[in-house]
Amino acid sequence: MSLAPLAERMRPTSLDNYIGQKHIVGEGAILRNAIKSNILPSIILWGPPGVGKTTLANIIAHQLKRPFYSLSAINSGVKDIRDVIDKAKGTGMFAQANPILFIDEIHRFSKSQQDSLLGAVEKGTVTLIGATTENPSFEVISALLSRCQVYILKHLDKEDLLSMLDLAIKTDSILKTKKIVIEENEALLRLSGGDGRKLLNVFELVVNAIGGDEIIITNEKVTGIVQQNIAIYDKAGENHYDIISAFIKSIRGSDPNAAVYWLARMIEGGEDPSFIARRLLILASEDIGNANPTALVIANNCFQAVNVIGFPESRIILSQTVIYLATSAKSNASYMAINDAMEAVQQKGDQPVPLHLRNAPTKLMKDIGYGKEYQYSHGYENNFSSQEYLPDAVKGMKFYEPGNNAREKELRDFLKKRWGTKYDY
Repeated sequence: MSLAPLAERMRPTSLDNYIGQKHIVGEGAILRNAIKSNILPSIILWGPPGVGKTTLANIIAHQLKRPFYSLSAINSGVKDIRDVIDKAKGTGMFAQANPILFIDEIHRFSKSQQDSLLGAVEKGTVTLIGATTENPSFEVISALLSRCQVYILKHLDKEDLLSMLDLAIKTDSILKTKKIVIEENEALLRLSGGDGRKLLNVFELVVNAIGGDEIIITNEKVTGIVQQNIAIYDKAGENHYDIISAFIKSIRGSDPNAAVYWLARMIEGGEDPSFIARRLLILASEDIGNANPTALVIANNCFQAVNVIGFPESRIILSQTVIYLATSAKSNASYMAINDAMEAVQQKGDQPVPLHLRNAPTKLMKDIGYGKEYQYSHGYENNFSSQEYLPDAVKGMKFYEPGNNAREKELRDFLKKRWGTKYDY
C-alpha cells in the first residue's frame, strides 16, 4: 500500500501542534478564543496556498466535536450543496451544535452556487468555513460575506518553516528511521515561498532522490534535484504566484515583450481573466499612479470588459492593457505616500483634528471653537489659502514625493508655487 505524501502525514490534528498563524490562533488570539468558547460564527479563511486553511477547518470541527462536511468548489454544483445542507439538517436534529460545512476554494463558486448557501448560513443550519486564495471582497457575494467573519492567514515565516521540518524529521514514521542532516536550508526555504505544503513536498522529493539511511542536505543538492523535477504551470498549484510575480515585475520594469509572454503563460494555463485584470488595476495605481492617471482608467475599463466578454476574446483586451501599462511612465509616489502616512499614524497615534478644520453643526461646537478661523479656499486668490491642515504632532512631515516624470514634475511645480518651501522638494 502506498503511503500518503509527507505533507498529508504531517497534517496536525489540534491547535497545540498547528504551526503558524499565531495572530489568529495563538494563545489569547481571537479565533482561538472563539473555538474555546464554542461560539463560532461562519468564517472565511483567506490566504495563500499551503498556510493551513484546510487543516485549520478540520481542527476546528474536531475540537468542537461537530459533524463536518466538506466540498470543493472545483467539482461541486448547486445540487451537491443542497444535498449536503439536507444531510446537515438531519444531523443537526441530533447534534448539540450545528454542523460545519467546509468549502475549499469558495472563490470558484458562481453567484448562484453562493446564493444556495445563504439560507442555511443565515438560519444557522450550518456553520460555514470557506477557504480562498483570492480577496473575498471580490469573489464572495456581499450577502454571504456580510454573514461571515474574515480571517487573513499569512505566509509562514522562516521560524515556522524550520519548525515544520524539524517536526517532520523527528516524528514522521518514515523520516525518523533515517539520519537526516540539513547542512544548508536556504534553498528549501526559498523554494517553499512561505508555503508549508510546498516545503514538505520539496523536502520529501529531495530525501527520496538522495536515498539511503544517511542523508545530508545542501543547497546545491536541493536545487539540482528540484530543477530535474520542475512542475508545469498550474493555476491552482505551486507556480501560480511565481508566474503572476514575474508578470507584474515585467510591467513595472517597462518590458512589454516579457509582460505579454507571462500573460500568455497564464492564459495557456487556464488562469481566471478576472484575477489577471484585478492585478492590472492594482499595478496601474501602485506603479504608475499620477505619472499617467489614464492608466487606472484603462485598467478599470479592461476589468469591466473582461468580466463582460470572457475568454477567448478578452485575451486581446488584456494584451492591449498590458502593453499600455508596460510602456507607460512609472511612479510609485502614491504607494509610498500612503505607506509613509500610515507609518506616521502608527507612530504618532490618533492625533486630534485641528479646531479650525472640525465640523460645527451645533451652536455649542461653534462656541468652543469648532471651525473657527477656517479659511474657505475658494474665497481666496487661485482658490488657495496657506492654512495648516495637519495636526501639530505631524506638522511639516512630507508623505508625497512627486516622481521623476513629466506629469508629476507639473504637480511638483504646482505645489511649489502654492506652498513655497513647505513643498520644496
